[in-house]
Amino acid sequence: MQAIVFEEFGGPDVLHVKEVAEPHAGPGEIRVAVKAAGVNPMDYKIRHGWMEQAFATPLPAVPGLEIAGVVDEIGAGVTDVAVGDDVLGWSATGAYAQYALAETAVPKPASLGWAEAAAIPVAGETAARVLDELALRDGETLLLHGAAGTVGSVAAQLATAPGAIVIGTASPANHEYVRSLGAIPVTYGDGLVERVRSVAPQGVDAVFDAAGKGALPDSIELRGGTTDRIVTIADPAAAELGVAFSSGGTAPERKRAGLAENARLAAEGALRLRIARTFPLAEAAQAQQTSEDGHANGKLVITP
Repeated sequence: MQAIVFEEFGGPDVLHVKEVAEPHAGPGEIRVAVKAAGVNPMDYKIRHGWMEQAFATPLPAVPGLEIAGVVDEIGAGVTDVAVGDDVLGWSATGAYAQYALAETAVPKPASLGWAEAAAIPVAGETAARVLDELALRDGETLLLHGAAGTVGSVAAQLATAPGAIVIGTASPANHEYVRSLGAIPVTYGDGLVERVRSVAPQGVDAVFDAAGKGALPDSIELRGGTTDRIVTIADPAAAELGVAFSSGGTAPERKRAGLAENARLAAEGALRLRIARTFPLAEAAQAQQTSEDGHANGKLVITP
């Protein structure tokens, strides 16, 4: 099969198309013919070697975490899906490939597009996990950094649905989009504290930093000097500032249930996902460079 492979750490130029052996489903596993693979910031961080202290990546490696596709092989003991079923989930063998073994997968609703399906797993799990960690309640005010990004946009929708007030930081060009998610947009950068206070004189109850753009000091000030109920998924300065850094740990069954629920919401139009661009497999390096540049304005997806 064809897959994107990197055999050394480095820039996007280390990614290349290669013929590799097809994976096969062992006991309890399913193999998916990949129709769409999500591109995430974690992909380029792993490729650079920046995550080696947290977890090792054996080389050569196939990048990618998220897949949507058709089950084409099942291992012994698999009873919840059948060959021919459409699914979405996490890949155990890399996503930028024609075939992948699925680590966790759920049925894809028929009305949900392939690109949209591949955009759900990471953003949905991350957004729900952090909102749970913040213990956000109905009527409280959440400051959400990076509200126009994929994780941020999902978090905004999940938080506002039960009645929280969300103030979302974004560039002026994305203010209308943030507003369409049910959040109150404010521009990030110098003067943020004053801008947030002008739209939330009642104060901020919790902060979700999905951007990692250096807004934690302002966030602490807006929380009255405390780091309580501030969580980041992206700012490496978290530890020195005493801010919680969230990086995973959702129990498998809860992960699966959350994925199925988010897929249902997306299929019904209650959870919207903005797809910025799709790339053929051969342009995976360009996709990761676009992701790393940080101005995609939506989800990037590879279509093997």
